Amino acid sequence: MKTDSKNIKAIIIIAALGYFVDIYDLILFGVVRKPSLTSLGITGEMQLSVGVQLLNWQMSGMLLGGILWGILGDRKGRISVLFGSIFLYSAANFANGFVTGIPAYAVLRFAAGVGLAGELGAGITLVSEVMPKETRGWGTTIVATVGLAGAVVAALVAKEFEWRTAYLVGGGMGIVLLILRISVYESGMYSSIKNMNVSKGNFFMLFNNSRRFYKFTKCILIGLPTWFVVGVLITFSDKFAEALNVNSAINPAQSIMYTYIGLIAGDLVSGYLSQLMRSRKKVIIIFIIMNLIFISVYLFLNKYGETFFYFICGMLGVANGYWAVFVTNASEQFGTNLRATVTTTTPNFIRGTTVPITLTFQFISSYLGIITAAIIVGVVLISIALTAALKTEETFGKDLDYVEVT
Repeated sequence: MKTDSKNIKAIIIIAALGYFVDIYDLILFGVVRKPSLTSLGITGEMQLSVGVQLLNWQMSGMLLGGILWGILGDRKGRISVLFGSIFLYSAANFANGFVTGIPAYAVLRFAAGVGLAGELGAGITLVSEVMPKETRGWGTTIVATVGLAGAVVAALVAKEFEWRTAYLVGGGMGIVLLILRISVYESGMYSSIKNMNVSKGNFFMLFNNSRRFYKFTKCILIGLPTWFVVGVLITFSDKFAEALNVNSAINPAQSIMYTYIGLIAGDLVSGYLSQLMRSRKKVIIIFIIMNLIFISVYLFLNKYGETFFYFICGMLGVANGYWAVFVTNASEQFGTNLRATVTTTTPNFIRGTTVPITLTFQFISSYLGIITAAIIVGVVLISIALTAALKTEETFGKDLDYVEVT
């Protein structure tokens, strides 16, 4: 069952706009962390520890949500996840605009995290299944590139408006998008297996077969550097600037904005290269190596002032711009009855690794300082990601119309 070109375009546009709102809301906490915590009475060194705690609540929600929405995407359909996830994170972010204390802030960041977890996986799965196998990389690249612009808008809105207003804007955009999604159709590939007697969305199938488990693990490990960069180096860029003796005050909101401008460029380049080279694997390896280079520059040579600091943030964004390629790679690794589960859990498991990464970073930094801690954690994560990428299966042009058997 094929989807006509008009519906394919509509699916790509809606998936891209959905990811735009998703990224806006996902990144917004990092952008408004300082003003929101200051407004709630958290100042000084407490901002780092409380900020990490709230970030970890959000990422824990995404970890749980990744599993829940992934299973639902394979059992109930991709469209049901698109509707349910956006409703939850829109409501949670709207409510974030009214918090008066840290406990409520934490609960709502967790709820928002659960909601945010479903957007990208369902969108990429849907786009991958409706587009021709030779060109689907273009569709997923458009989704990721447009979506990442949400982070830039989050930074601009937070710069111009009070932090509570920024949360309300995110919630409002989500509700508008929810109305637009009414016209989106289900994937024909998924519809063809909906009534088949085959296990759909069985999360445990990823663990009861060594080949599937190994493949799933590699999909996750490939993306480890991305949230180390965003969740540690960029979110707490003001603290790194102080430790590096940068002679200007660095604003994390600006760091995030420049990083995501770089990510937009990186996703365009990586998507183009994957089509040009006809390879997901080679592009992922190239960008992981770029990560190593620019993390090293950030931590060792970042002493030339504000302009250079933000430039390196942008280049870290470029190096991490293999997000669309890596999520597409995960989507192409598994059959239709497990595809949404994998495509949704993989990026959210990576986002969820922010919790152990930040806790490890905090522990090491308490003894060795944040620069040494970042070096140790960064080298370990890059090494793991590169090893996983070298051993992963090439999926460019793979036929996705098949199912996984128990």
